[in-house]
Amino acid sequence: MNLVDRVKNILMTPKSEWPVIDTETGDAAYLFTNYVAILAAIPAICSFIGTSIFGISIGGLTLRVPILTGIVHAIVSYILSFVIVYVVAMIVDALAPSFGGRKDMQSALKVTVYSYTPGWLVGVFLLIPALGVLGLLALYGLYLMYLGLPVLMKAPPERSLMYTIVVVVCTIVLVIVLGFIQAAIFGLPRM
Repeated sequence: MNLVDRVKNILMTPKSEWPVIDTETGDAAYLFTNYVAILAAIPAICSFIGTSIFGISIGGLTLRVPILTGIVHAIVSYILSFVIVYVVAMIVDALAPSFGGRKDMQSALKVTVYSYTPGWLVGVFLLIPALGVLGLLALYGLYLMYLGLPVLMKAPPERSLMYTIVVVVCTIVLVIVLGFIQAAIFGLPRM
């Protein structure tokens, strides 16, 4: 798999790309090393540059997160990307039988990893914190998951919407819990 081609194909032609992905191995080490490690770095690095180097302008005043705080936040965010992807894949796998699909952790990992692609790519907008609202484009990942679940998890297409919704709700809860844990351990970034 060529990274650039995969990104382009999953974003532009997902209906034809999911069957291709279905034939590939879902080896966690391969997916994390050759896909997640590269793409998950985009929001971590861009957020660091945007908040610690460029800063956030508010009423003519530019506020910056201290460099060390920004680096720690970027590293923690990057590591949490791996954790979230893996836990969401576990959720996708665990829920499969409830929606008429088959349990297959490798397929669940593939569906999760590739559905996160838009979220990582829109991380580039974090270079300029004011453009952060464009992160809403990451919602396209929900559509990718909706299309991928019937192909990879073999869930009936008519149950794919509800399957996707339940996975998204579980993911939101997971991200909120991890955010609270991160805030409790590291505190909120200080400008």
